[in-house]
Amino acid sequence: MERIEAELFTDGGNDAVVRVPGRRFPGVLVQGDSLYVLRCDVAEVVEACERGDLDEASDSAGLLLAHLDALLARYEVTLSEHEIPRPY
Repeated sequence: MERIEAELFTDGGNDAVVRVPGRRFPGVLVQGDSLYVLRCDVAEVVEACERGDLDEASDSAGLLLAHLDALLARYEVTLSEHEIPRPY
């Protein structure tokens, strides 16, 4: 394990925006439990598709997209507040 100093642009919650040394742009730190929830959400979409239940797949995918959109919006607002251009 290596200890480093990182720049913290938001609070240290589940979706903290941080920049580690050597990186031009910050990233979003996703805690392990939150990563697992995202994985489970994707699995629900896949399982519904495999069953042919497109309504459930669409609903699950919509919820997943909303969650990712919220993460991305927080990231973009943070970049804007710190006058950092988007990496995309």
